[in-house]
Amino acid sequence: MKFSSLIFFILIFNISQAQIGISFSKFQSDSILNKEMPKKWEHLNKIGFDFSQVAFVNWNAGGSNSISALLRLFSSITHKHNNLVWISSARTRYGVNKQENQKLRKTEDEIELISTIGYRKDKFTNWYYSARFNFKTQLTNGYNYPDRDNEISRFMAPGYLFLGGGAEYGKNLDQLSIYMSPLTFKSTFVLDKDLSNTGSFGVIPAILDQNGNIIKEGQRIRTELGILITSSYAAQIIENINLMNNLSLYTDYLNSFGNIDVDWEVVFDFKVNDFVKATLGTHLRYDNDVKILKETQIEGEFIEKGAQVQLKQLLGIGVVLNF
Repeated sequence: MKFSSLIFFILIFNISQAQIGISFSKFQSDSILNKEMPKKWEHLNKIGFDFSQVAFVNWNAGGSNSISALLRLFSSITHKHNNLVWISSARTRYGVNKQENQKLRKTEDEIELISTIGYRKDKFTNWYYSARFNFKTQLTNGYNYPDRDNEISRFMAPGYLFLGGGAEYGKNLDQLSIYMSPLTFKSTFVLDKDLSNTGSFGVIPAILDQNGNIIKEGQRIRTELGILITSSYAAQIIENINLMNNLSLYTDYLNSFGNIDVDWEVVFDFKVNDFVKATLGTHLRYDNDVKILKETQIEGEFIEKGAQVQLKQLLGIGVVLNF
């Protein structure tokens, strides 16, 4: 499937969800609204731990014993006053896997901070003038396993910063939000000397002489200015099954305009009780600046290929605590 077809499918899927959310909001009656004064500050904190294990004893079909664990932390604060809304959230996920006869491997590693402030002219409109801050990075080194000698990523290598302003639609921004920013500033940080010298994540690589000596160090920060469109949708599909859908599309004005970076995550939560739930999710990414490394016949040597669609799938059961 061509990448343009993939973008088209993603847009149709998210627009259809947004239309469902908009239609649903129109049929909500004002008579069921709480007559009490709403709280100006609302806090939400979640901590979750997923665990899975596979063990074999005299299993004639064969197999390897393995243990996996995933820690999830989420915190948000919402401020609502008259026509002003300010929503900030922080998310951290870290997962590891241990298989028989293998060292511990990282399966998940992410830190994300989001802060959005919006203002609408009156209480009858669902359109906001908005500004948004978004930051992403990771905690520990990343490797192209089984190679553990050459890091392919580190803390703040990469790190991504988005800052911009535009318009946002949503009657209830916690459930449905469509954000469009025609002017978004994006910075890509590669604060590791070795990775920046090789030009990882789209920064300008180091300049070398004929003997391979560095004449000029590689770029540590890459800046862009472009268009950002995001969509978030959260809803209860049926009893005890919730859906979360987050989509981000970005294209730069100056560098390859029309080449869209995609970050799309879909998660289903299956609630068992107040503390136990199962999770099924997919996470798709495409970034033209992130090139794929292919191993050559020479041990420890890699060649750079073009950007490719990155896909991750998650299935787990665990404990969740709200506080």
